[in-house]
Amino acid sequence: MSADFFSAGSSDYARYRPRYPEDWFDWLAAQCSVRSLAWDCACGSGQATEELARRFEKIIATDVSSAQLRNAPLLPNVEWRLASGEASGLDARSIDLVTVAQALHWLDLPRFWHECRRVLKPEGIIAVWGYGIASLSHPSVNQVFQDFYHGVVGEYWPKERRIVEEGYVGVDFPFQEIPGSAFEMVQSWDVEHLAGYCSSWSATDRYRKATGHDPIPELRAKLTRELGSATTQILWPFFARAGRMFHVEQNAEEEN
Repeated sequence: MSADFFSAGSSDYARYRPRYPEDWFDWLAAQCSVRSLAWDCACGSGQATEELARRFEKIIATDVSSAQLRNAPLLPNVEWRLASGEASGLDARSIDLVTVAQALHWLDLPRFWHECRRVLKPEGIIAVWGYGIASLSHPSVNQVFQDFYHGVVGEYWPKERRIVEEGYVGVDFPFQEIPGSAFEMVQSWDVEHLAGYCSSWSATDRYRKATGHDPIPELRAKLTRELGSATTQILWPFFARAGRMFHVEQNAEEEN
């Protein structure tokens, strides 16, 4: 069953999460021979959905968190639905592209892959992507950030986070993979954005619930001492896997 770790901080998630590379979406759209209908699974508040909506005729975006969906933007060609990745409610063989951005690790993968096979058209594409632990160009600010990630909230990261840090490398991906290019995920943020980003983490929320203490004001004070009103460049290791559906369909035919 899809996990919901983000309802409590859904407004922070919508405001402070980083944006994915635009050239990644251009590349992804170019892999699709038809761009009629895409399913953005575990869409959160729509960081990826907005970019997909610029490139596809219609998007169905689903999430298990109603709070996240309430923070999603109103877009004319996007239908927001409360649904899990394992039971989408979508019609069989109706989808040209399935996407999961920074959320594959929350899904029951065998059941999700089965759902993808059910809803994708024979020539459909599936793409999953995410980003690992950020590094900051300002050395002392980076140290504060890493101490918070690994030290302060480190023990509160859900076990599923491990496969993100590994870049989904060991994940069973039962589709014919499409070789991709390298994409860069870089942004410049000030203290407020950095603190808001850390506040949106599932580990931070679990820390608050376990200790009754909010670690963000202390983090913000440390960041301010090091960075002041300036900004720092942030680089995330971006990773992605994309595959074609027809390979799975051919295998099924050979087995019958």
